[in-house]
Amino acid sequence: MKKLAIITTHPIQYNAPFFKLLSAGNKVQARVFYTWGRAVLEKKYDPGFNKTIEWDIPLLEGYDYEFLENTSKDPGSHHFNGIINPAILTRINEFGPDVVLVYGWKFKSHLQVLRHYKNKKPVWFRGDSVLLNERPGFKSFVKGMVLNWVYKHIDVAFYAGTNNRIYFEKSGLQPAQLTAAPHAVENERFGNSPGRYREGAAGFREQLKIGSNDLVFLYAGKLIPTKDIGTLIKAFARIKKMGVHLVIVGNGPEEASLKAKMAVVSNLHFLDFQNQAIMPAVYHLCDIFVLPSVGETWGLSVNEAMAAGKAILVSDRCGCAIDLVKNGENGYIFKAGDEQDLFEKMLLLTETGSQLKQMQGNSFVMIGEYTFRKFAEAIENALYPIGE
Repeated sequence: MKKLAIITTHPIQYNAPFFKLLSAGNKVQARVFYTWGRAVLEKKYDPGFNKTIEWDIPLLEGYDYEFLENTSKDPGSHHFNGIINPAILTRINEFGPDVVLVYGWKFKSHLQVLRHYKNKKPVWFRGDSVLLNERPGFKSFVKGMVLNWVYKHIDVAFYAGTNNRIYFEKSGLQPAQLTAAPHAVENERFGNSPGRYREGAAGFREQLKIGSNDLVFLYAGKLIPTKDIGTLIKAFARIKKMGVHLVIVGNGPEEASLKAKMAVVSNLHFLDFQNQAIMPAVYHLCDIFVLPSVGETWGLSVNEAMAAGKAILVSDRCGCAIDLVKNGENGYIFKAGDEQDLFEKMLLLTETGSQLKQMQGNSFVMIGEYTFRKFAEAIENALYPIGE
């Protein structure tokens, strides 16, 4: 078995299942090096949700991992000097990997790893950056030069989707250096077979006084400016139909102002942040999931909603839109920040009738191509090229 050292900041619900799957086979001996340090396991205040968060699903089961000492005075993934690991090279070398896979480069120790192992061991990279909000100018030019320098240290990048691939190509990587590895979630956990989330979803509808046959639009996530919840609510307020609802699930710095300004909007409901174990039931309370962000590298909540069999409304500034949403097939893409376009697409979905059920089914089928297994196979195929 070939050894793979994985460098990432901290355990998250979108990586842990992949690490577990990768380690379950007989081709890869992986060890994950968490660079934030063991302090990351403590409950932490998340400014995006405006509350202290502790995930309620296991994130450290089924794979080999090690927490590295982080000596940063302000530890965290929010700035370059938040990740400083004096022993990182020593610990990686003691593991003796054949290949090093680094998640993200905008941290001091991660960049150190990229630079150190260049021409010593194959250096692989995982990131999901996109260019959807880039504007021509001097800053963009300088940024391009920096990215070209960074990615000269990388042998292979695993791209999450089309927009991410375009970003890597613009940053100097050649097609032969790029391998598809789709962004994924635990599709099976969000599915409803055999109706395991029906009771929970019905409970939410009862709590919010939403009829079982009413149509529900849902947003779930942080209430922060880049999510553009205000535009979503304004567009929804223009839908003058009985039995149509919008549910906003989450907390954040914009929560109070949104509730104050939108108190007069009928059939608008707010729910507090819901942890991972209950999120499948949250998706199953709705018919259509909406992600209105004006800036989103991907949008894994769209994967989750599709796995739950929901139609999708997503802005064109979300990295996943071009890959996951086909207009008229499983939902619609609208112009980010454009209230009129969003309103028209929402109104259209309230009039689709039986076609909405077909869209929901299409979502469920389409997301079946976006799995952790596909990512694991990409890693295995790169470790063991044809003919080796």
